[in-house]
Amino acid sequence: MKKKVCITTLEFPPDVGGVGESVSRIAHMLIELGYDVHIAVFRAVFRAERSLAAAGQFRRASCQTSRQDNLTIHRLQPAVRSVDAKAQDYLCDLHDQLKELHRTYQFDILHAFFINEMGFLTTLLAKENNIPVINSVRGADLNKHVFSPAQFAQVRWTLAHSTWTTFVSQDLMRRARALVPQIVSRSSSFWNSIVPFSFDTLPKPALAGYFHGTGIASVGSFRDKKGLEYLIEACGKLSASHELTLLLVGDFVEKERGYWEHVLAHSDFADYVVVTGKLSRQEAIAYLPYIDIFAMPSIRDGCPNALLEAMLAARAIVGSQVDAIGEMIEDNVDGLTVLPGDSDSLAAALGRLLEQPDLRQQFGMAARKKALTQLAPKVEQQNWSVVYQLALSANTPKAKLVDFDQADLGYQAPFTPLSFKSVSQ
Repeated sequence: MKKKVCITTLEFPPDVGGVGESVSRIAHMLIELGYDVHIAVFRAVFRAERSLAAAGQFRRASCQTSRQDNLTIHRLQPAVRSVDAKAQDYLCDLHDQLKELHRTYQFDILHAFFINEMGFLTTLLAKENNIPVINSVRGADLNKHVFSPAQFAQVRWTLAHSTWTTFVSQDLMRRARALVPQIVSRSSSFWNSIVPFSFDTLPKPALAGYFHGTGIASVGSFRDKKGLEYLIEACGKLSASHELTLLLVGDFVEKERGYWEHVLAHSDFADYVVVTGKLSRQEAIAYLPYIDIFAMPSIRDGCPNALLEAMLAARAIVGSQVDAIGEMIEDNVDGLTVLPGDSDSLAAALGRLLEQPDLRQQFGMAARKKALTQLAPKVEQQNWSVVYQLALSANTPKAKLVDFDQADLGYQAPFTPLSFKSVSQ
């Protein structure tokens, strides 16, 4: 009989977001591995619920279940009872709903994305029912929410009681092991993967002909962690000697919009910055073939899907030396890396690529080769296969795991995939 998995997440397609895309990809990998996969989606936008209450629109908590691509999707909504409701009111509703889902379906294993709030509730449910739980740290949960006094205890408790914890970068794993040293023997780090696709099938984007000079682009939901102010400053430094356009594919998060508008208003480069506004994933990646340089100067991040997409598109990449960005991009081999928050070194790296089109092509092709080999779905799937086996058996290995060779993956060119390690370094 198939093992029943319930993945809990804050987003899932058609919701726009990198976590939702990753959850969808991983869920289908698990189906291929023989699991019966359920997705519990809770789009926690507490401000929206309070706005509904203020407008006199109330509702009871609900769960809408549907089947989609061999997955069972449960979309959960908290009750709307009061404009004075706090986060814990909604999270209490969510725990009750997850408990009811488990009573109905009797899951064999739970898997949470993000360890604050969602991970805490999922792990609590798992411990209450004596079933294993995997927690997947994606970035903001340990890079930002760990500094919240209200969430710190949840984060540490979740890490301490997780059967297995996965990380998308070594940086994140080191921080978690510093907070909870006992997870060393039951945690591992490996990157996201990307499913190859053809950019030729995508429609021409609306602003494709807007560039003047060399096109530099960044993609994402723009917020504090993305280091955007340093990119704008670096491009401003270069604009005196180079003709270029900075394309921001996406939009600013609403709570920071005022700050970013302030940054642009006080930049001499503002006239050469184009912001597309919020786009679907397909609309966003359609821009990649039309740009010359992809920049990801994050101050902190996880393993951004946008970076993998740029690699697949064979773009020349400049990224900061943080989290998976600095791990996946090998400096002077398949891109250039710079220290975070350093607009001078960022300008120097971008300037080097602006002046050397051949180098842009060289780096771009090397990045695409890595995307097709080390970042292939088969690599990630084998890692998830091992993680699930370990969690279900509650095993704590003492040696290195998952040693891929080229024959396993069917590639002709040799490569070295990211090590999957469960032992302390």
